[in-house]
Amino acid sequence: MPTRRFAQVNVFSTQPLLGNPVAVVVDGEGISEADMQAFARWTNLSETTFLLPPTTDDADYRVRILTPDGELPFAGHPTLGSAHAWREAGGVGRTEGRIVQECAAGLVILRRDGERWAFAGPPLTRYEPLDAATLAQVCAALRIDRDDVLDASWLVNGPQWIGVRLASAAQVLAIRPDGSAFAGLDIGVVGPHPEDDAGPHDGGVDDVPRPDVEIRAFVGEGGGYEDPVTGSFNAGVGRWLVDTGLVPASYVAAQGTVLHRAGRVHVRAVDGEIWVGGDATTVVAGTVTL
Repeated sequence: MPTRRFAQVNVFSTQPLLGNPVAVVVDGEGISEADMQAFARWTNLSETTFLLPPTTDDADYRVRILTPDGELPFAGHPTLGSAHAWREAGGVGRTEGRIVQECAAGLVILRRDGERWAFAGPPLTRYEPLDAATLAQVCAALRIDRDDVLDASWLVNGPQWIGVRLASAAQVLAIRPDGSAFAGLDIGVVGPHPEDDAGPHDGGVDDVPRPDVEIRAFVGEGGGYEDPVTGSFNAGVGRWLVDTGLVPASYVAAQGTVLHRAGRVHVRAVDGEIWVGGDATTVVAGTVTL
């Protein structure tokens, strides 16, 4: 079996071990779908990606994004991590400071945003309030009262996210979910940090940006687990918060605090688009035999 370039990239943190890891097989061409899935199961990360030649002249490269259980049309931290690995392997976009990624959800634009790269959040394909029965299930899964929910909405941009807005970051951090009640729902929760907040929001690390909001994201598949830092949900919730006037055009979200991470997601609204940016660092580099 051929030897292929490989990287494991830490995304959404300036600290190499405090973000969200993604496994990237840089030379993905020629790997069967069965072997891709087997390798994704073996890495046992939330996502493993495979870089491939694009099928359209409009893209710089193509990526397939696999979980241990299947393939995703789009995901945020694998997008930033894959673009980082592609650039480190010598990839150069056709336009300075801009990359076009092809994935199952279509073309995703990435651009340099100061010291980091950001992707344009895909359009929301479902963007509407929850019905009463679904909201009741969400509250049961999060173990919160209905009165605690200020708002809730579908935020589907590939993953089937539901967004829940609470009054404070403290309420978000206090959630202790009931994994058995998720029944496949993917639920993200957001709450604001007060301006004078000095609470636990840095993962024990001093040199991370102070957040404006706190995020947690729970994936309902397989009984439920908490995702450390989630680009796709941050893209959806950014669209929602900007549209409702609850955040400025540029803000920072913290995620992963309860999991002892120091995730920071930099969200910016520009000309009607939501850009989601984050730092990326290669932690493991080498080869795999696939």
